[in-house]
Amino acid sequence: MRRKIQAILEEIRPALQADGGDVEFVDYADGIVQVKLTGACSGCPMSTWTLKAGIENRLRKELPEIKAVEQVF
Repeated sequence: MRRKIQAILEEIRPALQADGGDVEFVDYADGIVQVKLTGACSGCPMSTWTLKAGIENRLRKELPEIKAVEQVF
């Protein structure tokens, strides 16, 4: 599962990097994915939207067993 999550994040990463940000996989347990938004994403007011509407939706679409994506600091 972790490899699948990381592979999807690798596909998302270029879009974030184009705006000066990035995403790092932290952990996966009990259907919850933990990620860390870095660079411009860490202080961006749209980071919650990026996390839920972008990253979480993509992961849940491809891996239905994922319940949520949470940001860790």
